[in-house]
Amino acid sequence: MSTGTLLAIILPLVAVAIALAAGTYLVTRRRRLRERFGPEYERTVEKSDSRLAAEREMREREKRHDELDIKPLDAGARDRYSREWSGVQGEFVDRPEDAVQDADLLVTSLMHDRGYPTEGFEQRLKDLSVEHGRTLEHYRSAHEINKLSMRHEATTEQLRGAMVHYRALFDELLSDGGRARHARA
Repeated sequence: MSTGTLLAIILPLVAVAIALAAGTYLVTRRRRLRERFGPEYERTVEKSDSRLAAEREMREREKRHDELDIKPLDAGARDRYSREWSGVQGEFVDRPEDAVQDADLLVTSLMHDRGYPTEGFEQRLKDLSVEHGRTLEHYRSAHEINKLSMRHEATTEQLRGAMVHYRALFDELLSDGGRARHARA
């Protein structure tokens, strides 16, 4: 067989192998992002111009998150936060709007003590999405109801729902202790 014939056979095979490897890499990376971000993956894709842009944004979120000093709470701090949450829940009976606002402040304080920056709601969502993507919709809903509450436009049932939503994120932040560090695929 001539060299030209061998090249005509080998080069397409090499090109196919490279294409398969690249495709496998992209599928694996996409799967890892989906698993890590949960429902937040699809939400980010829907809001983005393209799937690639959304995935780039999620990788940037991961990089920022990796630079944060997310730490577990010691037992004393966990107990203190649990007592504070019980107090906020008790407050709901007599002052539901105040309780929802206090729940928001308590969740933000817990985030801060764990090492999350708390400079703005959208940034908090992005930072939380890396490890807590499955509870972000709770946080979004609670935040929206809290905004209604501040204008005295939320119903008691909405306020109750906000407490349930805040509790979902609160419990996750309180209990995971920073153990959710994912290995890079």
